[in-house]
Amino acid sequence: MKIYLDGRLVEREDAKVSVFDHGFLYGDGVFEGIRVYGGNVFRLEEHLDRLYESARSIALKIPLNRAELTQATLATVVASGKRDVYVRLVVSRGPGDLGIDPGKCPRPSVVIIADDIALYPAEMYAKGIALVTAAHRRIPADSLEPRVKSLNYLNNILAKIEARNAGCLEAVMLNHAGRVAECTADNLFVVKGGGVRTPSLVEGALGGITRGAVLELAGEKGMVAEETQLTLHDVYTADECFLTGTGAEIMPVVTVDGRAVGDGRPGPVTLALLEAFRDLRLRDGVRVEYAEAAAR
Repeated sequence: MKIYLDGRLVEREDAKVSVFDHGFLYGDGVFEGIRVYGGNVFRLEEHLDRLYESARSIALKIPLNRAELTQATLATVVASGKRDVYVRLVVSRGPGDLGIDPGKCPRPSVVIIADDIALYPAEMYAKGIALVTAAHRRIPADSLEPRVKSLNYLNNILAKIEARNAGCLEAVMLNHAGRVAECTADNLFVVKGGGVRTPSLVEGALGGITRGAVLELAGEKGMVAEETQLTLHDVYTADECFLTGTGAEIMPVVTVDGRAVGDGRPGPVTLALLEAFRDLRLRDGVRVEYAEAAAR
């Protein structure tokens, strides 16, 4: 297994970062999770848009330009030898000292990993999953902008622990006003009257790449698709509910806080969008030229 580390492809056992790296010490950095389907890097450009925006928001200068980072990502996928893989692209502030001053970190570090991922068992897509509402609230934008996909995920991790303690795989996270923001690692959608609704980004949600794709697909199917405000009442009384994310793709939700959603089974709108997404993921993105890239 080869991992990209600051300009070189190295073996897994040689992929090491300094213990003084601010990503390790303080969660100071940004990342993306990207899927490759049959050699198609799904929406790579959108992922890079978000990565560079996140970095700009936290005053972190990525040491590679877009073309260089694109090539590094594709080369890492080729080196994996796999056509279906998950890519984790990480940019940390880089090594400094034990203080928090980012000015002591002379150069950011870039790591790219291409490996397998399976967040949910396959049968869950047919049966759906249960959610609980976490007591931990989503950090408000005036404390840490949720649209920044940063390495600091402790807020989400604490909510994930709540989910696991309740016997669930995911948890709904509310914002400081008590409205639905997102889940610990996924965006949340509800279906009502055939239309799909998801919390606006200003409610504390990350602008998920799969979230954006689903909004587009719903519109193409003639559904009303809107970003809005949602409370738990909207979730409890929805006809259908589902999650979206790079790892999850589109995951049906059948119960929330012990309440059945709709008839307690994955609904027709959710399943139609899942089918449409599975077609989209094979044709929307950047194709990897394995033989050509390997020759280079």
